Amino acid sequence: MTETTMRRFGQGPLSRASALIYTLLVVELLVLATTVPGLAGLVLLDHDAANVPLAAVCALPAGPALSAALYAVHHRRLDLADLHPATAFWRGYRMNVGGVVKLWIPLLALLTVVGSTLGNFGAAGVPGWWAILLVLIALAAALWGANALVITSLFTFRARDVARLAAYFLFSSPRVALADACLLVVAAGVTLVGSEAALALLASVFAAALLLNSRSLIAEVTEKFTVQGDTVQGDSPERPRDAS
Repeated sequence: MTETTMRRFGQGPLSRASALIYTLLVVELLVLATTVPGLAGLVLLDHDAANVPLAAVCALPAGPALSAALYAVHHRRLDLADLHPATAFWRGYRMNVGGVVKLWIPLLALLTVVGSTLGNFGAAGVPGWWAILLVLIALAAALWGANALVITSLFTFRARDVARLAAYFLFSSPRVALADACLLVVAAGVTLVGSEAALALLASVFAAALLLNSRSLIAEVTEKFTVQGDTVQGDSPERPRDAS
């Protein structure tokens, strides 16, 4: 085998596709492993308004797991001969868990209040248009959460800065918000047709899709809000997280 052939091994289109599939499979297994207790609870809970708070508690492990999945997929290797998705996943999990929890818990708390209110809407004694308002609030919160999850997974910012950036991109990048909204609709459809377990089995695929939707967001955060070399661009001199 010549040196040129050896250099090309694992770098062709088929090898790159195989590397992506392998990465997604490994990341998927690790997401399931880190969310098993909560996932079991979600599957066992009845779809009743009274169980919304319990469902939120069961969803707590999903935040750090999704963040680690985003990190691992974003930093995946393209060379089939140099794949370490499990290492990247655990590295992302350790780095991101603290920051993610600070944002994930308030998001789940808000969605719990909205979900409980909608589930008991008839007894709430409020005008009918409130239901539409609550749905819009839940949608905006979910889209904000998607932005926040991507930012905190790939960059080192304080939680309050992540929250502000996520809100900023919610309005400044409507294409990202629209693409994420479509992804949420698909996720809701998978849950309704199948179950929470079916959605969990596609976690790594949804993580890859979320990264694809967020390409412009990631590029703008890198350009305007991180340190590039020795130059500070923007008001928050933070650094993107690497996979080293």
